[in-house]
Amino acid sequence: MATRRPMSPARRREALAGLAFISPWIIGLLVFTVISMSWSLKLSFQHYDLASGVGTPAGMDNYRLLFEDPKVGVALRNTFVYALLAVPVDLALALGLALLLAGVRRGKGLLRTIWYLPKMTPSVATAAVFLLLLNGSHGAINRGLGLLGIQGPQWLSDPAWVKPSIVVMGLWGVGGSMVILLAALQGVPRELYEAAMVDGASGWHRFLHVTLPMISPTLFFLVITNTIAALQVFDQAFLLFYRDGGSSAPDAALFYGVYLYQQAFQQFDFGRAAAMAWLLFVIIMAITALQMKVGNRTVHYGGGA
Repeated sequence: MATRRPMSPARRREALAGLAFISPWIIGLLVFTVISMSWSLKLSFQHYDLASGVGTPAGMDNYRLLFEDPKVGVALRNTFVYALLAVPVDLALALGLALLLAGVRRGKGLLRTIWYLPKMTPSVATAAVFLLLLNGSHGAINRGLGLLGIQGPQWLSDPAWVKPSIVVMGLWGVGGSMVILLAALQGVPRELYEAAMVDGASGWHRFLHVTLPMISPTLFFLVITNTIAALQVFDQAFLLFYRDGGSSAPDAALFYGVYLYQQAFQQFDFGRAAAMAWLLFVIIMAITALQMKVGNRTVHYGGGA
């Protein structure tokens, strides 16, 4: 049996230096993820008294109440509908912008920066702007539609337009997906386009049979990450409809993240809020697993079979 050679002083110093560099990440992972999730899982099986800081065993009561509460079903349905709207629209617009920018010869870096800057805008500032833009009577969006002879909807009061209004607000940060897709487009080998042109392929066929397969891993990554983000939507809905307490907010604006926040920080029912968080975690894991199963069959990887 071979004996393990002792680590040399130089290798030991190198290993210690590496651990020192990654120690902030390890500490953050332990404190803010592992310990926090473990505590929330324990809390979901308790009735927690905030005043005394003591939790009493609750068994499965918190989870049972979730299935008996009709608002949980409403919040989940609103969240799923929003995700089904937001993810395809975000990806389609981001891909269109990336294709336009990929064809620019001069000033590409400046345009890329300009399109990405809105992604850096704080949510509160974005919501303040869109409260004015989406105003049904005097908003700039409806005024623009009026110039085209289109009667604009009541974005923030009509239940049918509540979720589209949040989708429109979310498109303000489409530059994040656009930059990732632009990098993927720039990595497509030019010889593939040249070979397709020699074979007489039109621009649409080159996009369909060359561009999309080659950037499909990036699209797949964005579908997963954007879906996870959409299922956790909170700040857009909260800032648009619950900034004054939400007394006049329509049921169509009740998203799962908002209802979880209400249970935790308005009702102070932390046990039930923790159960809601874990239910959402399980749902996201199930949806991601389904996406991974579908993606393994449809996504083209350059080094794969």
